[in-house]
Amino acid sequence: MIQTVIKRDGRIVGYNEEKIKAAIRKAMITTDLGEDEALIQKITDRIGMTGSAQMTVEQIQDRVELELMKSPRKEVAKRYIAYRDQRSIARRAKTRDMFLEIIEAKNTDVTRENANMNTDSPAGMMMKFASETTKPFVDDYLLSDEARDAVRGGYIHIHDKDYYPTKSLTCVQHPLDHILERGFVAGHGESRPAKRIETASVIACISLETAQNEMHGGQAIPAFDFYLAPYVRYSFIEEIKNLEKLSGEDLSSLYNIKVKEFEKKELDNLTGKDRYLQHAINRTVSRVHQAMEAFIHNMNTIHSRGGNQVVFSSINYGTDTSAEGRCVIRELLKSTYEGVGNGATAIFPIQIWKKKKGVNYLPGDPNYDLYKIACKVTARRFFPNFLNLDASFNQHEKWDADDPKRYLYEVATMGCRTRVFENRYGEKTSIGRGNISFTTINIVRLAIECMNIKDQEERINHFMSKLDNMLEITARQLNDRYEFQKTAYVKQFPLLMSKLWNGAENLAPNETIESVINQGTLGIGFIGLAECLVALTGKHHGESEESQVLGLKIVSRMRSRANEYSERYGHNFSILATPAEGLSGKFTVKDKHTFGVLPGITDREYYTNSNHVPVYYHCSPRHKAMIEAPYHEITRGGHIFYVEIDGDATHNPQAIADIVDLMDKYNIGYGSVNHNRNRCMNCGYEDATENLNECPKCGSDAIDRLQRITGYLVGTTDRWNSAKLAELRDRVVHK
Repeated sequence: MIQTVIKRDGRIVGYNEEKIKAAIRKAMITTDLGEDEALIQKITDRIGMTGSAQMTVEQIQDRVELELMKSPRKEVAKRYIAYRDQRSIARRAKTRDMFLEIIEAKNTDVTRENANMNTDSPAGMMMKFASETTKPFVDDYLLSDEARDAVRGGYIHIHDKDYYPTKSLTCVQHPLDHILERGFVAGHGESRPAKRIETASVIACISLETAQNEMHGGQAIPAFDFYLAPYVRYSFIEEIKNLEKLSGEDLSSLYNIKVKEFEKKELDNLTGKDRYLQHAINRTVSRVHQAMEAFIHNMNTIHSRGGNQVVFSSINYGTDTSAEGRCVIRELLKSTYEGVGNGATAIFPIQIWKKKKGVNYLPGDPNYDLYKIACKVTARRFFPNFLNLDASFNQHEKWDADDPKRYLYEVATMGCRTRVFENRYGEKTSIGRGNISFTTINIVRLAIECMNIKDQEERINHFMSKLDNMLEITARQLNDRYEFQKTAYVKQFPLLMSKLWNGAENLAPNETIESVINQGTLGIGFIGLAECLVALTGKHHGESEESQVLGLKIVSRMRSRANEYSERYGHNFSILATPAEGLSGKFTVKDKHTFGVLPGITDREYYTNSNHVPVYYHCSPRHKAMIEAPYHEITRGGHIFYVEIDGDATHNPQAIADIVDLMDKYNIGYGSVNHNRNRCMNCGYEDATENLNECPKCGSDAIDRLQRITGYLVGTTDRWNSAKLAELRDRVVHK
């Protein structure tokens, strides 16, 4: 007797004979003789009584076919078989249509889910085929029933779900010194320790590229200036030794001489060792500049993930005050300002200036001059973004200005916004750690489901109860994924689990990664706070103090629950202000289909990213800073503040400095600036002319706007999905 049935998605449910009756009845009514209830019951009884205790849907359908063929109604069997085939075709049609969109290189939201992935290339197509066919497997076999239902219901989104079966982690901040000083093996080849700046630059690229192929998220270097500074000195010594060979003189006294500044100067009027010293400095600066040029060029041309995507890379810098470190920073900024190729803005790496009072922010600070250059570069090239080390939550009690390794205690971030710093299970640092995985909650849907409650206090209380329930489901799902990830072997991640992740250097290839990955974070994200507040109060937090109070209460509730989950499950749970790209429209489409068009909620193609004031809301930079700043302390898994400024910022670096001043004043953790920048897609020419329709260099009308999509840039908006394009059209200048 049949008791349970295994469905096609792997779920086991109780046997229900009514489903068999309904299927036979549908076949019968398409024939001339119509229904025969007695025969339907007879066949159903026979199948139910003679079947195994547990059967699959396909096995039961096979039995139905056999019983119909043995019955007097063989024409019903033919109709049933035909209907079954049609259903099978229909189930495959969705996959077929999606595959055709990829094959035909159609510009759809399926193929434009990630704006920095070229799904038109063969490798990109293969990646997308794999991605779209892997996700159903995860739903059917790796998720719990409650997590799967929450995903299908549009309540949560599991990020990088296609990578779930690989057990990979999201991202990591590279301790680059480990590789530069010791070398590394990356699967098929090995690298010796670096001895000069050019080699160090190349190894930095290789480290980022190799790790990108072992992980599903981004890669970052937390102290680019500190890590590369020693190789400026090594290159300088090499230049001195070259002069010794040419001159025959002993110049060893110059090897370790204190250099006040690595800057090019004329050799006129210099003699003896002073002339040799300056010549070596000039040569060293030229080599550093070329190394920085090469680094930027490589990060925009070296492809990872099967050759369809440049490395999603970030570098943090700005606090090394040594002459060597300053040289790295200065030449990096100069190279960035000059651009790549025909003078185009480099998309990667995302550059992040670590702003620190006493180091590089105030007049008189050792690196203040470089900060002014950084503002000038940002005004033209969008980067660097700015990370505020002075924010109360970004400070470390062990940081000491006299410590040569103080960078160990400086927070670093991924360009998209992901932040890892606090640590319950090891040293508080960003280095050698990253996010393990993260999942985003659709708080808008939860709020919409409460809109029919007239009493506002009761409505909000009911929302909080629903939020608590969804947070529980999300925490369990993240813990389940962690339990799956920790079973991976070290040998599956040859670079990450030998040189990059804290503690991994002591593991053997056939050991699991369980003992070290808990250094990372599990992120609980959210999207659409603005629309959520409109559903609950009628206004978003940018236009109502009451809504702002509620918004902070909601995100604080999430933070409090995350702290509870950290204790309960023994992990570093954090709250993330989700950088939604492909997700920005997915939730909205589903909610609009379910609830219809709701003014201020589902009436656009996208939900507002995380806790931002809506992009279409007119307000000043100061107002935006005041509203968004308090959320940064709460969302320690990552956040970003950005401002849209008007016109050509190229010659107005003070506008950039003004935004950084706002960050300092309002305790903002991480921020960036958007401004107008046109790009000719044919020759690469760039300028900031408003409404430019024709390239003044080559005459082409293929003009695109260089834009920031979340925390990073995209070279062409052709790769943006429809929701992000709609958001781009709605963006207003903050003034």
